[in-house]
Amino acid sequence: MTQHNASLPATGRRFSDTRLGEQFVRREAITAAHLTRGAELIRDFNPLHVDEDFARRSRYGSRILHGVITSALIGAELGMVYAGTAIGYLEHNARFLAPVRIGDVLTITWTVTGLVPKPRHGGGIVEASAEAVNQDGVVVCTATGRMLVGDQPVA
Repeated sequence: MTQHNASLPATGRRFSDTRLGEQFVRREAITAAHLTRGAELIRDFNPLHVDEDFARRSRYGSRILHGVITSALIGAELGMVYAGTAIGYLEHNARFLAPVRIGDVLTITWTVTGLVPKPRHGGGIVEASAEAVNQDGVVVCTATGRMLVGDQPVA
């Protein structure tokens, strides 16, 4: 299992160095800024995300993080593992299972599930599945992704 810290330089893991079953993990503490900046970035001002009074009266009882921001936070870990060697993120699918709230700490774990060599591209496709679990052990989101990764840094 690899722990990735965003303050460290990009790892630039190569396709040929990736192994089936390998895991990449990071933790993300959700703050009000995630909801506010997320709304501004994607232009989704649904009151479930930005209006505390409205959200308190909803089935969720508080503001919740946008699904696409949850998905982006999950995908970011895979992107950082292959920063510098990724040729392209080909596919990302997410399934949202529980709300993500301010104060949640998500543990995001990616597991390599497939490796498809692509010699013509100088590497191959890394297939992986992810799970985001909050501090209470609740799986809030699952995802799959496919990334084309090289064996040399992308210039």
